Formats: sequence, C-alpha cells, structure tokens
Amino acid sequence: MLFSADAWEGIADGSVTVTFRTWDRRRVLPGRTYRTPAGVIRVDAVRRVPASDITDADAAAAGMDRDVLVRRLGVAPDGEVWRIDFHHEGADPRIALREQRPTEEEVTAIVARLDAIDTRSRSGAWTRDVLASIAARPAVRAPDLATDHGLDTVTFKRRVRRLKELGLTESLRIGYRLSPRGRDVLDHLEQAP
Repeated sequence: MLFSADAWEGIADGSVTVTFRTWDRRRVLPGRTYRTPAGVIRVDAVRRVPASDITDADAAAAGMDRDVLVRRLGVAPDGEVWRIDFHHEGADPRIALREQRPTEEEVTAIVARLDAIDTRSRSGAWTRDVLASIAARPAVRAPDLATDHGLDTVTFKRRVRRLKELGLTESLRIGYRLSPRGRDVLDHLEQAP
C-alpha cells in the first residue's frame, strides 16, 4: 500500500493508524500485512464510509487536517471512500536481510534462486544483468535503467522487487543500489567460471 512520505514517520511511531482511499474496489484485506517505506503494517478493518463522516479525529489518525484530507481525496461530500484501519507491525524484514553478509552456503542458495527465476522467465535470463546494471549505475532513475534493458518501467521495477525480496537491492529516493548482500552475490557471480 502506498503512502506519501509525510506519513511514514507517523506510521512507524504508531500515531498514523488510518488511511482513506478512493479505490473503485477494495484492494487490501483485513488481517493481511503490507510493506510500506515505514515498515510492515497489518490491516485491521476495511470499510466504505461517506466522505462526510470523516471526523477531525479520523483525519488526525490519518496524520493530517480534515480539510486537507478531504481535498486530497478529491471526492464530493456525499461520495464514499474506503477507510482502512491498520497498525504498525515492525520494520521491513528485508532491511535486516540486505545488511547480512551471506555465507558460502547462502550464496549458493541465492544463486540457485536466481537461476530458478531465470529458468521460469518467459523472456529469458535477466537477474544477473539487472544486478550488474544497478551495480554499475546506482541512483539512476528506473525508467532510464529500464530503457537500457529494453523494458517498460513497470516490468523493470517488478524485476527489481524480485531481487529486493532476496535482500540484494535497496530502493533509494531515486533509483536503486546493491545491498552489501547483493554486492557479495554479484562478486561471486562475476568470479564464477
């Protein structure tokens, strides 16, 4: 679930526990966890409410003034919005993972995972190329990296997220870089015969 940067601190410290969305359908489920830049959140409740029912207390729980919130939603007072109640579960586990230097056994397991991803890919092997590209051009915009690979931005970002799940990359304000774990794996791949 996406949140603007001004909400991240409040999500992390537990002062932001509600968000409102103008989705055409429900896109999150109660009981499920979702990663955000502020960490992992667990959705407690999801329901449609009239925009006119949003109170000052609701807006404060969303981390903003009611008038600002309603203006951002851009919905008529008699329109409905989705209200999502959630709580912060903790830090994104990928953060700790990407800082862990892999053992030889872990490198072998990660390389096997990369090989499996490449084998299942309909467009051929790509994991090593994307890792090498990010290593060579850290903090470069995703659309520019995508063009280098002949991909649209959405497909390229999806690929980077797969590598991020393994703790190999991290997102920057603009672009990406390899994590220490990713650097170790790429070094291993580059040294392999």
